[in-house]
Amino acid sequence: MIWPFKPRFQKQIARIEITGAIASNTRKQVLEALKTVEERRFPALLLRIDSPGGTVGDSQEIYSALKKLREKVKIVASFGNISASGGVYIGVGADYIMANPGTITGSIGVILRGNNIERLLEKIGVSFKVIKSGPYKDILAFDRELTEPEQHILQELIDTSYLQFVETVAEGRNLSVEKVKTFADGRIFTGQQAVELGVVDRLGTEEDARRWAAELVGLDPEKTKCYTLEERKPFLSRLLNNQSGKSTLISNLGQLPSLAIGNDWLEFELATSGLPLWMYRP
Repeated sequence: MIWPFKPRFQKQIARIEITGAIASNTRKQVLEALKTVEERRFPALLLRIDSPGGTVGDSQEIYSALKKLREKVKIVASFGNISASGGVYIGVGADYIMANPGTITGSIGVILRGNNIERLLEKIGVSFKVIKSGPYKDILAFDRELTEPEQHILQELIDTSYLQFVETVAEGRNLSVEKVKTFADGRIFTGQQAVELGVVDRLGTEEDARRWAAELVGLDPEKTKCYTLEERKPFLSRLLNNQSGKSTLISNLGQLPSLAIGNDWLEFELATSGLPLWMYRP
């Protein structure tokens, strides 16, 4: 039996939102959503990005999936408050990019941070005995300074990742590598400046981006709606959140912006310690 009220996805615009730091969870959710966009044959995708960037590999996988999907679906990226570093990398996987005049974007570059608490450990009388198979196995160890050879190794790593970033932006925005390098020095810039540099196509809101996506595929921009693809919560989680009383209260407390953001960033910092990042780090 055919369900008579089946959604007509061919007459709607898919919408995917990427917020916060880009990591493995983001990659899994976005790739699954992109697969759904293809399977349901949406004609266009509105990609809303509000992210300072994140891990290199996850950003690359999302970009590659967008580039492949672009062969069948028109994609318009909308930059929100911030779409920097890895957010830019993902964004150039779209056909077109729109940003607000004051959007913070750019920060095209790579950063790798390590912590050295050697002096603190000496004060409290703590030391580590390390047995390793090679001289660089404990590179970026927090209990000692980097050696010159280690600095050289890490700089080569960063330079290689940086070139990958620059080449992708150049390809995605139809710019020369030399042109991209003139502003790909880690600086941030506004959406208005990004248009002048060729990183962004137009200035406008997310609503403007939706209308643009509709026009690109011949749909009525006044009537065409977005179908937002979100991560589906497990049944038990949804059931508990729908109960009155204590369960809902605990759930709401756990979703307070300050607590949720702090917890997410702590997990991200721990998970990415010592990894190269395409990320804006003020």
